[in-house]
Amino acid sequence: MKFFRYGQKGQEIPVMLDATGGIRDLSSHVADFSGDTVSINSLNKLAMLDPLSLPELPSGARIGCPLADVPNFFCIGLNYAKHAAETGGRLPPDPMIFNKATSALSGPYDPIPLPNGSTHTDWEVELGFVIGREASNVPEGEALNYISAYFAANDVSERDYQKNWGGQFVKGKSAPGFGPIGPWLVTPDEIPDPQNLAVKLSVNGEVQQDSNTCDMVFSVAQILSRMSHYMTLRVGDIVITGTPEGVGLGNTPPKFLKPGDVVELEVQGLGSQRSEVI
Repeated sequence: MKFFRYGQKGQEIPVMLDATGGIRDLSSHVADFSGDTVSINSLNKLAMLDPLSLPELPSGARIGCPLADVPNFFCIGLNYAKHAAETGGRLPPDPMIFNKATSALSGPYDPIPLPNGSTHTDWEVELGFVIGREASNVPEGEALNYISAYFAANDVSERDYQKNWGGQFVKGKSAPGFGPIGPWLVTPDEIPDPQNLAVKLSVNGEVQQDSNTCDMVFSVAQILSRMSHYMTLRVGDIVITGTPEGVGLGNTPPKFLKPGDVVELEVQGLGSQRSEVI
């Protein structure tokens, strides 16, 4: 099942996609998508509804960020070997965990605003997932049972802030609009193997990243299991799992986003994004 939020910013309503691509209003069954409303149990209950019994909405409105808010927005760094090499990083012995500010969340077709004075803003297509039940010390073999949905993401990054201004990566990862996710939250029954999904990103029609999640250093199950060893993951937390080679920083010479550029990405089974840089 595919769930998303539909409408102008600040006025989105929760909806589902029916088998024919129709948009069905869920607002009489759930107030919004965040926290406990994106638990495994909650999404399973919504998936049991007959879409044809729900009001159908006209197409053409804005598709918003599929989550109204999240408790935590976690990221995994250097999780594709070729990406680590192109950025000069060593492969980590354990998943490299860092944060984006939750205020970076944005919709899949919203613009990407460059921070004032930015000259090193970069792109990163990624697979993401939603924690569907509280997770602490989860064995790797059980980890996928803690995921309520998968989604496509762009971990937009300001490399100068990230690398040259001290502290942690969060500085370069958290500007407004630096967290486009969606368009959909896709339930795990539609993604039986998260380690076999094509991921692709282009800038102005030129392909920059073209890979598959089978190339991850740490699998989704390994990431969730290891994270739950260090912390308790809460229902509604999201994790994006790293990016393959082809980022702007890895080009010779490096390429970075500028106003007017158009970034398009797709993760197999999870939909596509299109964002103009402003």
